Amino acid sequence: MRVFVTGATGFIGSVVVKELMGAGHQVLGLTRSDAGAKSLAAAGAQVHRGDLTDLESLRSGAAASDGVIHTAFVHDFSRFQEVCEIDRRAIETLGAALSGSERLLIVTSGTGLGNLAPGQLALEENGPTSAIPRVASEQAAASVAARGGRVAVVRLPQVHDPVKQGLVTYLVALAREKGASAYVGDGRNRWPAVHVTDCARLYRLALEKGTPGARYNAVDEEGVALRDIAEVLGRGLKVPVISKSPEEVAAHFGWLAHFAGADVPASSRRTREELGWKPTGPGLISDLEQMRFF
Repeated sequence: MRVFVTGATGFIGSVVVKELMGAGHQVLGLTRSDAGAKSLAAAGAQVHRGDLTDLESLRSGAAASDGVIHTAFVHDFSRFQEVCEIDRRAIETLGAALSGSERLLIVTSGTGLGNLAPGQLALEENGPTSAIPRVASEQAAASVAARGGRVAVVRLPQVHDPVKQGLVTYLVALAREKGASAYVGDGRNRWPAVHVTDCARLYRLALEKGTPGARYNAVDEEGVALRDIAEVLGRGLKVPVISKSPEEVAAHFGWLAHFAGADVPASSRRTREELGWKPTGPGLISDLEQMRFF
């Protein structure tokens, strides 16, 4: 297939590009920069210039492809509501370009949207239950499906390697800034995780074998305790590891406060059964132990 990949030069998207090409697919990669174009060309992909706010570039890229994997997202949490609406418009544009065809659109979301209650495993069949702005992505996917589009969702946990680890990357920066690695209460709340190569393979399998309307959880580890994460960061950064009370969370964690105390484990049982996906990469703690902090 000829696959249009948004976010093709990003942390996850660049690995998706390699995975697709390794499986014999052609890739048309979206990039907004000269450096990104050079990187894509070096990887053997075709370059498509544009970004998430350039809806015509999204439309033309999707129209020229046999399927779309949408991994791009504007990671500016200071304007979270705005960037989630940007994602909504991007998904609706991609879906409209594929309308009336058998081509599949793979949309990216987060596993936390499937948690019905704190501490309860998020399952693939659980619809979005959170009121946070990120729900816009799945709402847009539902809108595309309601108009007859073929769309599936890949929900991401903390995606990691020894260099980047999703929200944990921000915990590292915060621990450097504060001079301490913190968790909330007893720190037993959990975040699910997956290695970036396993995540990329799931995107490929979802495109090749996925069912329109399905949600797939890219989860290897159902839940890694935040205290365990904080402790490995403390060792790596050589800073103390401390507990923060619920009353201290906002002052210490800032915009991360909403996530720091969240207990959001997730399952991928149905994903594995349907797609034959078998994660093989290292775990989150193992990657953090391999990280170069200095």
